[in-house]
Amino acid sequence: MPYKKHYEDERTLLPAGVQPASMKTIKDSVHDYIEVEGVARALLDTPPVQRLRHITQLGTVTLVYPSANHTRFEHSLGVYHIANRALGHLGIEGQQAERVRAAALLHDVGHGPYSHNIEDLLYRHTGKYHDEVHGLLDSGAVAQVLDDHGLDPATVADLVEGKGELGQLVSGELDVDRMDYLARDAHHTGVPYGTIDHGRLIRELRFRDGELVLDEGNVQTAESLLLARALMNPVVYSHHVARIAKAMLRRASERLLEATAVDAGQLRRMDDAELLVALRDHEATAEYGRRIAYRDLYKRGVWAEMDAVPEDLIGVGHDRRRELERDIAESAGVDREAVVLDAPAEPEMTETSSRVMVGGEIRSLAEQSTLVRALRAAQRDQWRLGVYAPPEQQEAVGEAAVSVLGIDVEDARVQDIRPGVHATLDEFQ
Repeated sequence: MPYKKHYEDERTLLPAGVQPASMKTIKDSVHDYIEVEGVARALLDTPPVQRLRHITQLGTVTLVYPSANHTRFEHSLGVYHIANRALGHLGIEGQQAERVRAAALLHDVGHGPYSHNIEDLLYRHTGKYHDEVHGLLDSGAVAQVLDDHGLDPATVADLVEGKGELGQLVSGELDVDRMDYLARDAHHTGVPYGTIDHGRLIRELRFRDGELVLDEGNVQTAESLLLARALMNPVVYSHHVARIAKAMLRRASERLLEATAVDAGQLRRMDDAELLVALRDHEATAEYGRRIAYRDLYKRGVWAEMDAVPEDLIGVGHDRRRELERDIAESAGVDREAVVLDAPAEPEMTETSSRVMVGGEIRSLAEQSTLVRALRAAQRDQWRLGVYAPPEQQEAVGEAAVSVLGIDVEDARVQDIRPGVHATLDEFQ
């Protein structure tokens, strides 16, 4: 039976004096035709939503896959579309449904330029990874639209942040955000690993004891999300070229804040093009801006597996990372800016906490799936520490980095920097 609970008595009428916006049909490359109406139609042309046209979904991944130029705007439409379908299957109607539709369309409005690529930098300067959704929604055009449709901006912002029962649809382990971006990213990169069965996932969603779960017999359905994300990570999200460009962009943005009048508040409201122009317009960052704009990127001096790296380097903090970069540069006899250390945190798999019904009980996917253990091991195997430098200094930096960082060369998969020697499948990119 559809999930109705207390939602079925919600009023579907708009507040007095508010005229419904006409439906808009949009052709989408992933979902075919998306029909946008109600509050979502009215929100569509607000500046915060239209700004998402100028922020790429995958940031620096477009330097690996040229067709991956899709934007946060397209993705937001897709999330709205899947949310709308899920609401129908769950039997949620009226103003409660409109709140979720609004939250789905607005869920990315707080993102800074190049999506997630400079969020750590913004957090160090502002204490926030991106703009606070509550702050963006409580004034201006978005707030006016929500108010006109009888929706409280604070309640919609809570849903965007995943709060409350219905917030799980927008931001959670089984959220519509993940359902769209995996399929969309796979479609635009041409990589066949993000294929998931939207229809099955949506039809099997249920609320049980306040939790969003997949109904009985859907352990494999939950695993499909986990597997898609695990397969996309090494070939798309963590591709070495995308990681190098991301690290360079992060360093360039840091220099922009240090050496110019641009502050973190201005930086996080830029779009992709504005940030790239700012980098190229300032002497302190112009070289980084040029390299990123024309894909004249640094190369891997070191590319080491987790078992070869001292434990204290995994997810090393900003200040310590800069110290190590200075030490490597000094040892190699190169300029400090010629060394970029990239040491990610230990990988996580949030999807393993997805909830599924098994024998009438709610269980996490990690409890139920033997696949989880294998994928966790695979993620650990795929982890790499990178040290990057301009091509002409790649060898010297690589040798210095191995010594300074204490990398175990016997166990490391260290990038061989001699031309023509290390010709693996991903080298062509």
